[in-house]
Formats: sequence, C-alpha cells, structure tokens
Amino acid sequence: MLFFYESLRKDRDSGFTLIELMLAMVLLTIVLGAVYSSFFVSEKALNGLDESLLKMQECRKAIDILGRETESIFYNISDKNCIVRVDDRDFYGKQASRFSFTAYSPMVQGLAAISYYVEEKDGKLTLYKKIRSYLKPDDSSPGVEIIEGVDSFMVEALSNAKWTKTWDASATATVPDQVRITITILTRDRPVTLYETVTPMIGKNL
Repeated sequence: MLFFYESLRKDRDSGFTLIELMLAMVLLTIVLGAVYSSFFVSEKALNGLDESLLKMQECRKAIDILGRETESIFYNISDKNCIVRVDDRDFYGKQASRFSFTAYSPMVQGLAAISYYVEEKDGKLTLYKKIRSYLKPDDSSPGVEIIEGVDSFMVEALSNAKWTKTWDASATATVPDQVRITITILTRDRPVTLYETVTPMIGKNL
C-alpha cells in the first residue's frame, strides 16, 4: 500500500506546471503563426504567377491575331477607303504606335478596316482594337480592350531593308515588305517583350 501511494505522488509530481503549459502554448502560437504566414505568402506568389501567365497568354494571343490580320492586308491605291498606316506615337516616353489597315477578317463580311492603338486608362496604358466594314465611316466609339497595362506597343514597317516607325501607303503606293509587331508587358514589375515579324501575303507571289 505504501508503494502505491508513493507511485501516485511521483506521478503527480512529474506533471506539467502552469508555466510549462503557458510556454508550450506560446511556442505553439508562434509555430502556427509562421505556418499561417507561409501559406499566405505561397498563395500570393501563386496568384502572382497565375496573373503573369494569363497576361503572357493574352499578349501572345493578341500578337497571333494581329499577325494573321497583317498577312491579310489588302491595299488598292485607286480605292480611297483602303489604308495601311503606321503612326509613331508615345505616352510619357512609352512607345504607343497606332496601326490602321484594311484586311480580310472573319469578323467582318468582305474587307475590314482594322485599327490597333494605345490609350491611357486608370493611369495604365491599354491596347485597344477597332474593326468595321471598310465602306463604313469611322466613328468615335471606343474600341475593344485587348490588353490592359501594357508597357509599350510598337509597330515597324520594313522597306528597302530599312525599318521605320511610320508608314502611309497613300504616299508610298504600296504595303511594307514586312511588319514587325512588338508588345512589352510588365510582370512583377519586370518588362517582358514579345514580338513577331509578319509578311503581308495578298498580292504577293508565293
């Protein structure tokens, strides 16, 4: 019996004190806080990566569509409604070309007048597109937003082995030999540039 009571007393003496329990709770809180913080940091990083990839996909898609439309450029000097024009513009030192041309597009029956341009929206540069029948007069309605938050949009025309940021087919009486399209976007505050060089095909020997 004496041995039994001695055993109970030893078990009671070997229990946790209030200070030990409080220290354990503090340590557990610190560990859980670190895990919680790491989770949100990881989630924020993944969300940022998703946004960057989405923006890259939008940029790649825009260049692909613009490239196909550029390949379909049609110009007839005797038709005043036909245009191929590249205007050199900028916003606060950022390249913001305006590219207007007539081409065949599945979006419009017959020949279409297409224009890509950059405007400022909410303090950011946004790439817009307007498309209409080339026989209809242009209006002041806003275009369709293509990419929000571009860093720059540049279109260059090649003729006689020289690249130029301006072109007007009404003055040259021809389309450029090639067109280079460059879009720069910011991902995590770093510039990423995508470009494509396109050759207008209609009216050219294959």
